[in-house]
Amino acid sequence: MITLLRAEVLTLSDGASLTGPIVRETDTAIIVDLGFDLVRVPKSAVTSREDQSNPEKIVLEKNDKIYTHGEKLPTRSVSELVKEVGPATVQVRTPTGLGSGFLISSDGYVISNNHVISGDYKISIILYEQGAKELRKVTFEKVELLAQSPLFDLALLKIHADREFPFVPLSEPNALEQGQEVFAVGSPLGLERTISQGIVSVRNRVVNSGMTLIQHTAQINPGNSGGPLFNRQGEVVGVNNLKIASAAVEGIGFAIPTATVIHFIENRDAYAFDPRNPNSGYRYLSPPGSAKAVPINQSQNN
Repeated sequence: MITLLRAEVLTLSDGASLTGPIVRETDTAIIVDLGFDLVRVPKSAVTSREDQSNPEKIVLEKNDKIYTHGEKLPTRSVSELVKEVGPATVQVRTPTGLGSGFLISSDGYVISNNHVISGDYKISIILYEQGAKELRKVTFEKVELLAQSPLFDLALLKIHADREFPFVPLSEPNALEQGQEVFAVGSPLGLERTISQGIVSVRNRVVNSGMTLIQHTAQINPGNSGGPLFNRQGEVVGVNNLKIASAAVEGIGFAIPTATVIHFIENRDAYAFDPRNPNSGYRYLSPPGSAKAVPINQSQNN
């Protein structure tokens, strides 16, 4: 787990110090695991930091997986969590479409929906960075499509840039409960950084051609495709991809569970994209659909 990798000694402005694994770090705070509790330390109160971890262990762990799980993260309000998870939620653009995605590692790996890519491999990603007084849009044009699956409706992208990125952890598979609060972040109708909140209606609904999805009530619309569905610990529990598009129907959306996302990531060599091979994904198959449940970016309300 990431909490075992980077132990630090934090010296505070009042002379006190804290020692423990760094569970998570944002632009404004550092969350330290003290063994029995998690402590959120404002960066403004930290005067110095000393890394106590083993660099060789970090390299081996980083090469082993391109995603992380949260561990013992506290339950917080949506308004608190948005400040942390928002910077890792991105907008994905192609010459013919627009959708959402999210960063799963500091070196630029991004998860989105396959139908967001929609047959294109000229892809750009927009990241939103909070400055001192304003929000900056940073556009990355060097984006590589590494893997895709029309069946799972997932795509793995890689931003090529000489920098570190904010990222969000994936929840442990099958950790959801019916009635649990969740919230979505994305760009419905191009309105970036939009938040919607709801609950898990059914945690494993079979939809269309046999895919098992999370049914939830957080409002999602065209442009939410590929965006994350979070729990109240700030972990991604699903990838939004479908909704019921019909008159007089509201609040019936679907998300791909993390069990499927993790399977796709860990077996990405089997779904590798190769433009020279038409069977590898260059000619994209239509994502699973029916008269009622349709990909968000192709709904009747688009």
